[in-house]
Amino acid sequence: MKDYNNLRVAEIVTDNILTTQVLSKFGIDFCCNGQQKFTEAVEKAGANAQEVIETLENIQKPLKDSIDFKTWPLDLVCDYILKKYHRYIRVVGPQIQALLKKVVSVHGGEHPSLFEVQELFEMSLAELYRHIRKEEEVLFPYIYSLYNSFLMGAPAPAFHCGSVANPIEVMKIEHSEEGERYKHIAELTGGYEAPEDACDSYRLVLQQMKEFNEALHEHIHLENNIVFPKAIELERELQKL
Repeated sequence: MKDYNNLRVAEIVTDNILTTQVLSKFGIDFCCNGQQKFTEAVEKAGANAQEVIETLENIQKPLKDSIDFKTWPLDLVCDYILKKYHRYIRVVGPQIQALLKKVVSVHGGEHPSLFEVQELFEMSLAELYRHIRKEEEVLFPYIYSLYNSFLMGAPAPAFHCGSVANPIEVMKIEHSEEGERYKHIAELTGGYEAPEDACDSYRLVLQQMKEFNEALHEHIHLENNIVFPKAIELERELQKL
């Protein structure tokens, strides 16, 4: 068994992506605060450490062909994020927004918290659109340039933001803001649980928002705990050339 007490949450997830299911179940933040020690994260979530460890140890181990992002080239992880998560936000986000508007119009009277949920989700989408555009237009192009320089054995290219660490810090702050926003949505919806009088659309939109939140957590984990540290380290190494 692993020595969980000396591991950071991000290390647990990076070693086995399936652990996100367990950590989410216990309310343990593995993306925005993934650098926390496991023991600190468990205490903050109000969970029982032994129960969490036993559940982690009993989950199915990754298959041989499961994705191991630690071994992927930096540019390939960026490609994956763009194609899977940025596209998901743009395609699925508006669909949830439209259904949520319909549900609020029907059930908002009996469940007034839905109005705040709608406001938070629409605010999230607007911020996420701005966020991923900055990544696509500024941060990721520079990371691609860094990786190309690495392949050619060339020094780090010039960057108008100074160091890659500067936009990364902004992205991490925005990640934390989204994490807090979805914690609030989860509280308002009772963990995305539909009330007894909910119609099928109500139940569906809660399920969709839950899946959207889970995808966002995976997205943030890949950036905060794999892409960003690798990019900073790569730039540091290239600056020595």
